[in-house]
This record gives sequence, structure tokens and C-alpha cells, in this order.
Amino acid sequence: MRKAIIEMLKNSGGKFVSGENIAEKLGITRAAVWKHIRQLRKNGCEIESREHYGYILKDAENVLLPEEILSGLDTKIIASDKTKIFYYPSVDSTNKTAKNLSAKCPDGSIFVAEEQTGGKGRLDRKFFSPGKKGIWFSILLRPKFLPKDAPKMTLTAAVSVAKAMERFNLPAQIKWPNDIMFDGRKLVGILTELGGETERINYLIIGMGINFNISRKEFPKDIRDIAASISELCGDKKISRVEFFRAVLEEFDKLYIDISANGFENVLKLWRKYNITLGKKIRVIAADTGEIFEGTATDINSDGALLVDTPEGMKTVYAGDVSVRPASTARGE
Repeated sequence: MRKAIIEMLKNSGGKFVSGENIAEKLGITRAAVWKHIRQLRKNGCEIESREHYGYILKDAENVLLPEEILSGLDTKIIASDKTKIFYYPSVDSTNKTAKNLSAKCPDGSIFVAEEQTGGKGRLDRKFFSPGKKGIWFSILLRPKFLPKDAPKMTLTAAVSVAKAMERFNLPAQIKWPNDIMFDGRKLVGILTELGGETERINYLIIGMGINFNISRKEFPKDIRDIAASISELCGDKKISRVEFFRAVLEEFDKLYIDISANGFENVLKLWRKYNITLGKKIRVIAADTGEIFEGTATDINSDGALLVDTPEGMKTVYAGDVSVRPASTARGE
């Protein structure tokens, strides 16, 4: 019902729609209309009301409501119906919320918030997630593949964002394993968490934080020089958060279906297409041992791990921090 109200207000041509008109078209009472309007406002939708005129919707595309996400969304598994979309004006963490509700949510459920107050990135780092300035969400999956393949889903998530960016003619660059970059700064953070057993995944949660409309001065000082926002790439071109979000969900959905049928070969191929790591001199801090070393990134293997050619020989990195060395440093200047 709230979806129908949103559609009526969106299609009004910027004019007020009376509560009586809404009630008549939807076959409900004016009191019921008011109840739905109140809930939409509570969810973050900006609806102005004026006596004798009715209601008008302000900035609809700046709110990630389920009704807005579903409007025009073409997916088969991911957020494929309203029962799979959990929307919050503010949460501690969408990953934490997804984990708490994992027992009763189907494959392809998404958890999206306008704001995260305790968002986390890799290595438990705090993730800046201000209200209505980004796309902060988690996808809950129940895949059939084995837990050993789960790390490749972080590459899948990165590729889905890169493909969505291509739809809007935005340059897409992935730094191993899953950082979407612009001008040496990070646009998107991805964190994957798994719940399961040795031979079975009970659930897989992929959290994504997409900096969207954050100006450089709005970022905290400690990340101002290493974080970027989609709006910086757009220039004078305006892209709505909802439209971009739909594109990411659709691209992820297609990749997830392909993985279920054919494995990860296509994902790894696409990752290589978008990557900015291979062939570069890099510095690595291995997550498991803390070892620090330098070398040339040569490829990723079938597990998505990074192969690094070092003076001591070829090393395989499954998790860690990788930084691309400036060209002058790499040449020893």
C-alpha cells in the first residue's frame, strides 16, 4: 500500500495530491492514508502536507525505501520482492543486523540503512557512514558452494559495483582484493562474514559501503586524503542513489546466478579486467602473519588470492593490506 502511495505522489508532476483522492483510488480510508504517510515519514521519506491541498513528495530518490528500490528493479534472487528488503533510517551496522536476523531471512535478502553509527570495515576499522550520503547495505546469501570459496564473493561484490559504474560511464578500478578506487582514494568498502560449518555455509553476509554524495571536506580528517565519493566522478552529471543502488543489485544478482551455475571463472576474468593491482610494484602486510614484503603483483589464482613475485620467490597472499607503490619509488628513484 505504501508503494502505491509513493507512486501516486511521484507521478503527480510536483503537485499536491489530496488524501481524499489517495483514499478513493486505493480503496482505503483517509485515516489509513494518514497512517501510511506517518510511517513513510518515519522511514525517512520527506512528505509535505498542507491543509486543503494534501500531500507532496520531496526528494523521493534520496531515500532508499523498499518501494523505491523495487520500482524498476530487475533481479531474480537479490531483493527480488519486498519480503527480502529490510530498511532502517539508522542502525549500528547492517552486517550486524543481517547476522541477528539471519535465521529467518531467505537467500538474497538485503539490509539497507540511511546511516550506520557503528559501521566496520576490514580489520575491524571504523567505517564512516553518514545519513543519506552513501549506500550502506548488506546482502545475506545461502550459497551451495563450500566455505573455502566464500572469499571469492568479496571479489564478486567489487565486480558488481564496477559493472554498475560502467552503466553510468564512470571509471571503475579495483585494487586487490575488493577496494573500488578513484584517484588513489577509496570509493567503496566491502566486508564479508560467514556463518557455517567445515563443509557447509549456513549464511554469507556481504556488507558494502558506497560513498556517494560526500564532499571531501565532509570526510573526517584522518580519512580525507584516502576516501572518495561517487559524486566526484560525476561532475555536473546527477545520478540518484536509488538508481545506482538498483544497478549494483542487478549486477550482483546476475553474477550470483552465474556462480551458482558455472562457478567463479567469469568473476575472476572480470576482476582482472577492472583491476589496477596486477603488474604493479606493491607493498604487502599479510593479515595472517603480519609479514611485510614488497614485490610485483603478477596474477590472482583460482581462489582469488594474490600472487606476488618477490626477491625470495613467489608468494601467495590470501588476506592483507596491499598498497601500490608510486612509480618513482618502484624504479628506486
